[in-house]
Amino acid sequence: MDLKNVRSASDSRHPASQLPAESITTQPKKKKTPAHLEPWSPWQIHPSPLPPSPSPPEMPGLTAPASYSDEPPRHPALKINSKEPFNAEPHRSALVSSYITPVDFFYKRNHGPIPIVDDLSRYSVSITGIVNKNVQLSMADIMSLPKYDVTATLQCAGNRRTAMSKVRKVRGVGWDISALGNATWGGAKLSDVLELVGIPKLSSVTSLGGKHVEFVSVDRCKEEKGGPYKASIPLKQATDPEADVLLAYEMNGECTRFGKNVEQRHSAQNLGFWMHTLNRDHGYPLRVVVPGVIGARSVKWLDSINIIEEECQGFFVQKDYKMFPPSVDWDNINWSTRRPQMDFPVQSAICTLEDVDVIKEGKARIAGYAVSGGGRGIERVDISVDGGKTWVEAHRYQKSNVPYISDGPQSDKWAWVLFEATLDVPANAEIVAKAVDSAANVQPEKVEDVWNLRGILNTSWHRIKIQNSSCVGRSKM
Repeated sequence: MDLKNVRSASDSRHPASQLPAESITTQPKKKKTPAHLEPWSPWQIHPSPLPPSPSPPEMPGLTAPASYSDEPPRHPALKINSKEPFNAEPHRSALVSSYITPVDFFYKRNHGPIPIVDDLSRYSVSITGIVNKNVQLSMADIMSLPKYDVTATLQCAGNRRTAMSKVRKVRGVGWDISALGNATWGGAKLSDVLELVGIPKLSSVTSLGGKHVEFVSVDRCKEEKGGPYKASIPLKQATDPEADVLLAYEMNGECTRFGKNVEQRHSAQNLGFWMHTLNRDHGYPLRVVVPGVIGARSVKWLDSINIIEEECQGFFVQKDYKMFPPSVDWDNINWSTRRPQMDFPVQSAICTLEDVDVIKEGKARIAGYAVSGGGRGIERVDISVDGGKTWVEAHRYQKSNVPYISDGPQSDKWAWVLFEATLDVPANAEIVAKAVDSAANVQPEKVEDVWNLRGILNTSWHRIKIQNSSCVGRSKM
């Protein structure tokens, strides 16, 4: 191993090539792995503790600002649910306009000011904790690993929270049905990265007792008392190549104007010709993508990866994003009685219509999305125009002119399915959608059955009440 290129965590961060800012296709782009990134051979150093989190921090290359004075530009069509920190979603109709969600219309979920790239040549990620050696990886190191493209849907656990709040009050950002998006993420597999510190693929526990992989961000949030956002996943998931966990540096396309091979990319870096498709809101320059899991585990603006014995003890793992029954309220909640939420349940929503829409008499196009966590496919989507008394199966697809088959080899297992049906809609109709996944999990009928004080995982039947234009006309006579 060339110690000039991969340093211990006790060393200063070394220069890295510049890189821009964000179901499944996993065809690696063949690259020769440099000698200094070959799998670990015995070399022991004393781990260095992570420095305390200052506020604001002095982070080389990437800085977490103390205010919202330097936020990135956003598309004016977004529905803003919170300005500081910025949380926004697109109009529901935008979600079904394309299989891949454009970056500008991908939902924005933040817990503090957006980090600022000060000097990309100094940016690197540390791997520390219960490992045989600590290392610093530059962007050049990460980009030298085989690159994979993974098409995956990320979904905020609070998606459809607004509907849940109509039953009983909940806490959290008021999301409609668009706190999710489907993108093609490009980057290195975490399983390949962890081999650099001597952790083999398909490991459940390291030789030193590590069982979880913690991701620590650069950003700072009030829930962590000014500290960084952090989350973790089990080591077994992190080291499984089939889980497709990525350290992503691309979103929806190539990151340079030049060729796709690494030598051309590095040349482009030196010249400054980058097209950053992974923008600041979505984690530029590097983020984690954990397919099939709630978005809270896909940490943005990555600073460090820690191998730990137990789950991350951060706020968003231990005191948030846990599913409680309707009987629990803020007076009797005990966070330690529930495990952190990982996979998201089967979900669907209608995007072409809204409550109290007035439509013309005759047939109406009913379209939307359906998705399930854990890599489970969508077996079917049922549509009703009479409140759930009778049902019609909708047509499902991902890519245009390619029939969607659950668990089919040409289907993207981590991605959503778009659906549509054209049906006669009666006056004053209640249109309903529900999905069934490949494990026969079905959405619950009533939101009351899944109500919880944090308003997460509202996967109840999606209902739209509409009126027929002829009926509205008669009511005005």
